Amino acid sequence: MDALAQLEEQWVKQYPTMANSWLSNWEQLSNYFKYPEDIRRRIYTTNPIESFHSQLRKVTKTKRVFPSDMALLKLLYLVQHNLSRKWDTPVNGWNLTYSQLLIIFEDRLTHP
Repeated sequence: MDALAQLEEQWVKQYPTMANSWLSNWEQLSNYFKYPEDIRRRIYTTNPIESFHSQLRKVTKTKRVFPSDMALLKLLYLVQHNLSRKWDTPVNGWNLTYSQLLIIFEDRLTHP
């Protein structure tokens, strides 16, 4: 709570909306900080998602008109299918993260 008060003191003048949002939603936001740093890093990292969206945009931006919605869906499916072939690379540090998740959520996860 001291760190939250310090955050408010430091940033409320420059970013009042952000500081007020953190203060009013602290009960939900504080759950994030209960996880170890490795898990938190996986939660807030959106690079793979951003990369996937970028690839979808790259393919669709050159084709402005599609004969039907199904034609667009088929194109997006094929792009996803081709991109998924590259998804075999293991996530860096995944074993440690998975081990921590097994400890935290032992009743929900099974061992591989």
